[in-house]
Amino acid sequence: MEKGTSFLFAGIHFNKKRFATDFSRFEGKKESENVVEGLCSIGNGDLEVHESSTSSDKRKRKRKAATAESVEGFSVFKDSKSTPAASVNEENHPSENDPSEEKKEFYRKLERDALFRKKYNIHVSGNNVPSPLQNFGELSTRYDCDSYLLNNLVELGFKEPTPIQRQAIPVLLSGRECFACAPTGSGKTLAFVCPMLMKLKDPLKEGIRAVILCPTRELASQTTRECKKLAKGKKFRIKMVTKEVVRHADFSKFSCDVLISTPLRLRLAIRKKKIDLSRVEYLVLDESDKLFELGLLKQIDTIVKACSNPSIVRSLFSATLPDFVEDLARSVMHDAVRVIVGRKNTAAETVKQKLVFAGSEEGKLLALCQSFSESLNPPVLIFVQSKERAKELYGELTFENIRVSVIHSDLSQLERENVVDDFRAGKTWVLIATDVIARGMDFKGVNCVINYDFPDSAAAYIHRIGRSGRAGRSGEAITFYTDEDIPFLRNIANVMSASGCEVPSWITELRKMKWKKHRPKRDSISTKPNDDGDAELQKKKLKKRRPKRDSISTKPNVDGDTELQKKKSKKHKPKRDSITMKPKDEGDTGLEKKKSKKHRHKRDSVSTKAVDDGEA
Repeated sequence: MEKGTSFLFAGIHFNKKRFATDFSRFEGKKESENVVEGLCSIGNGDLEVHESSTSSDKRKRKRKAATAESVEGFSVFKDSKSTPAASVNEENHPSENDPSEEKKEFYRKLERDALFRKKYNIHVSGNNVPSPLQNFGELSTRYDCDSYLLNNLVELGFKEPTPIQRQAIPVLLSGRECFACAPTGSGKTLAFVCPMLMKLKDPLKEGIRAVILCPTRELASQTTRECKKLAKGKKFRIKMVTKEVVRHADFSKFSCDVLISTPLRLRLAIRKKKIDLSRVEYLVLDESDKLFELGLLKQIDTIVKACSNPSIVRSLFSATLPDFVEDLARSVMHDAVRVIVGRKNTAAETVKQKLVFAGSEEGKLLALCQSFSESLNPPVLIFVQSKERAKELYGELTFENIRVSVIHSDLSQLERENVVDDFRAGKTWVLIATDVIARGMDFKGVNCVINYDFPDSAAAYIHRIGRSGRAGRSGEAITFYTDEDIPFLRNIANVMSASGCEVPSWITELRKMKWKKHRPKRDSISTKPNDDGDAELQKKKLKKRRPKRDSISTKPNVDGDTELQKKKSKKHKPKRDSITMKPKDEGDTGLEKKKSKKHRHKRDSVSTKAVDDGEA
């Protein structure tokens, strides 16, 4: 081979005539490389060596140089002769090895990040994903975080970031959009509030700068409280949209740094009050899978369109992330990073899960009362499928000498807040609830969650039991089921086995059913007998529901039927005066007298005087 070729092609014959045009393209480049090599050798004092060496020595040296250049400092084949030449080349040409060192460091960094993510079970997808946080101290070294935020984290007891916080915070601080899925109680609120406050830096009076959407009022109130705790020391204006704000606020002059709301109220503010969201820099959809349901999707679409800032950063967070939510997220977001902690759509591994067969509605109540009598470890959270059943169960447990309370959508906002505060303060031991507080609510220290009514979906099950076992604590979840619920046991069993819980083999052999809204009509929980007043009320309701209708039959009625109809008609047709104005004849008067005799009995005289013969 000609000079300058790699040693890997030694012994191969090259036909110059056949590939003359191709060969000529590289001649100029090879000559320039030779000139550079000669200049380098002169600068290093090797001029005498090059002048006295023969052509064969030049070929050997160039082969050795080509070997070092072709593998960029990494020896694939062990060669004792090429080792000193390579070391000399590294000393003489450090500038040529700088790009390779940068690449090596880059790949080492990627490997370190991959091992770190594997340690904390973090899965990411996207281009140029930022490195995860090692600790909260990196917020100041890498991102120049203000001291007030670090002090607040220490005061609130945050020592080490959770897996979702390790990855989501750097993604949002780098200006990338993000949709994340992490188990319940893993610190998702801090994962989006902390980078938001860091990016806002200082409070400004320039309209609304950030919006956080929550599916329920309770979750919105909790998020507002957590934001204010983290923003302590800075005069950020953090506001929650309530009924009073929607009715009385002047949104033309309304401005705040962080606005927290439910979709319906913010949509009303956009339509009626014409609130301006064109300056929003950060939009967060908390519990995004619930927000993207059919009932809320139109409201979310209105809000997303109102946030028309081209540089807006959107983020989605939830404990369950269905495929349709991911598709919607990709259609809305640009260059987003997907972050999954653990397995997608799984329950927290810190919760011990158990299935209990109750047989019937009476069996459920007996099993619940028996478990409370044996061992009651408050606080306990009980979920039912409707507000009517929540009221009935509350009525039954009040006779068991248990500090019990109930929360549902019929209560006013103030009443619901008082119920939640009492449960947090320990004044209430047992709280009966519907799915209104199954999402996002952080009740620290809930020891047990009881699914009195079987959940209507796998996502509802994950969010319900996620009220226990939060922030690394242990918890317990008990699910009652009846014969009506057995066809859907397999779906819940899959969630249990994915989180490491034992499941009976016969349940795993059941046929998997497609999820619908599994809310069968159940018998009443109440065991109180209805009194007479209730019975009469039920009869009245039945009468209203079943109005009296005309007969369908077209046959003429017999004499007996006509008499029966007359008797019935008397009840509905009162006796009325005659319409005629003609004077009555003697025959009519006699008839009237006869009729009156029937109704006017002969009575004794009222007088007490003695009757003489003449008068007689």
